[in-house]
Amino acid sequence: MASGDDLHDPLGLDRPPRRRAIPIRPLLLTCACLAIGGSIAFLNWRGDPFGGEPHAVAIIMPAGPAKTAMTTAAQQKQADNAPNEVTGTIPNPADDGSAADYEQKSGVKVVRSGGGAPPGALIIEVPQVLANRLAPAPDLRLVEKSRYGLLPRIGKDGARPADVYARPWSAASAKANTPRIALVIGGVGLSDAATAQAIDGLPGTVTLAFAPFGNDLKGKSAQAREAGHEVILQLPMEPIDYPRTNPGPHTLLASASASENTEDLHWLLARFTGYAGVANFLGAKFAINSDALKPVLRDINARGLFFLDDGSTAQSLGLSLAQGLGLPAVRADIVLDAPADPSTQQGLTPDATIDLNLSKLEAIARDKGIAIGIANDLPASVDRLALYAKEAETRGVVLIPLSAVVRTIGTNPHGASADGTQSEP
Repeated sequence: MASGDDLHDPLGLDRPPRRRAIPIRPLLLTCACLAIGGSIAFLNWRGDPFGGEPHAVAIIMPAGPAKTAMTTAAQQKQADNAPNEVTGTIPNPADDGSAADYEQKSGVKVVRSGGGAPPGALIIEVPQVLANRLAPAPDLRLVEKSRYGLLPRIGKDGARPADVYARPWSAASAKANTPRIALVIGGVGLSDAATAQAIDGLPGTVTLAFAPFGNDLKGKSAQAREAGHEVILQLPMEPIDYPRTNPGPHTLLASASASENTEDLHWLLARFTGYAGVANFLGAKFAINSDALKPVLRDINARGLFFLDDGSTAQSLGLSLAQGLGLPAVRADIVLDAPADPSTQQGLTPDATIDLNLSKLEAIARDKGIAIGIANDLPASVDRLALYAKEAETRGVVLIPLSAVVRTIGTNPHGASADGTQSEP
């Protein structure tokens, strides 16, 4: 018999010690927290490769099964010409089309050695639309930083904004002795709707003159150039009745010093980039003051631009001073949407006024070889000039960008008369 019983012995003293269970869940939770904390610390030290930036993961799917030889020719042709839900129907060329047919449809002129047939064709002419693309702006060679923004300048290689930013045009593209007309629309950029109408409704040969006070001039001028329009910048100048008639901030004043006008000029020039030249806006008082105008024209010339006198001031010294400085310059012949002679044109509708002035502009072009007309960016004016542009070829005239006129007569002091037209065709 045992010395004691279970009632008197301490509980469990006769059993081996029991092993304590390990707390698995708390241990796993602790490890997870340490892993997350370590990852965050590592990323903070090393840097997240995406850094919160949007990213995407591309999944490369295996190519679909190849077309089997069982597909009939008719089925294959029907599939190839089936409409595409994204891009629309793009049918294959006719199977029986010749190389000559394709060349004719493409608009590309080709010649072959010895007049032979393809292959061996050499492209020697491309569609005109490609040749009329304007150079990108800003060209870093042609800008300098200032307190107001980027200013135009002549590049170290001699490149000039007047040439680089001009719309390409060659006299070889027009018949010999064909009267040439440059059309300029001023005040562009002040009205969003009118600006869009001018950019989209007029052909690229029409030059657009931007006022310096519009909204988003950089964006709008870029749209104009993308559409093929050469652009210039208008400079507000003091009118006779200033300040009752006020062209806007930083107007160039006849009473200001040369340094003051230069500061205002640089503010105006920095509104956007990509313009080939500048033009006056108003300025009946400023343009007749040699001491005020000459330093402004000298700065414009040093920056590789050309100058357009808009013809609104009969006594303007712009053209004569520019020629003395060697600044390429021309003068508009007619303001198309203003009565040339109020005494005889009183009572005419705006459309009738423009039509009459366009007829006079044509007569000047036929007499002198080249003429320049300018109008304001108003719906009626733009609509009328858009219609005239469509009819120009049938009327026996060709429209050219303003810079083409400057290259023809504006760089030769003896090539332009006092009124800005060519003295010799």
